[in-house]
Formats: sequence, C-alpha cells, structure tokens
Amino acid sequence: MAARDERQDTRLFSPRTPDSPARSVLLAVSAALEERGYDPVDQLVGYLLSGDPAYVTSYGNARSLIRGLGREEVLEEIVRGYLTAAKGGRADGKAGD
Repeated sequence: MAARDERQDTRLFSPRTPDSPARSVLLAVSAALEERGYDPVDQLVGYLLSGDPAYVTSYGNARSLIRGLGREEVLEEIVRGYLTAAKGGRADGKAGD
C-alpha cells in the first residue's frame, strides 16, 4: 500500500469571532498608517509579502501591535473580512433580508 501524501489533505482552521484580536490590530494599524499619510493597503501588503515590519509605522504603537500577530493571522483576518463582505456582510455567508 502506498504512503499517503498528507500535503493533499485539506486542513481546517478554527473559526474566530468577529471581534478577533487580529481585526482590532488591523483597524488600529490602518488608522495609524492613515494618520501618518500612508496608504494602509500598500503598506500592509508590503509587510505581508516581505515580513519586514518597517512597512508599518511605529506611530501609535502600530509596529509593535502588528508584530504581536503572525502574518498568517493577519492574512486570515483579511481573507475572512473580504469573504464576509462579498457574501453580503454576514459572518454565516447568508444574504441579509
């Protein structure tokens, strides 16, 4: 019998609450970046792709906040928010009445 390739298995992430720490951090970091005149999307993409925290301002403790999360947590929260918005804004994915 051939060995099973575990890389082909689907992994399950545990759901987080809408008020997850990652969401709060992203909102705070985004606000700090905007206050300093940066485009939060550009800066966060730079951080996520490179892992270099210099893409995030230290103003308002934003750099320390973002470094307190793993990049995977940040990306997961961004994808969750995008999919929630794309499904009509509800966490369960059902369209609102």
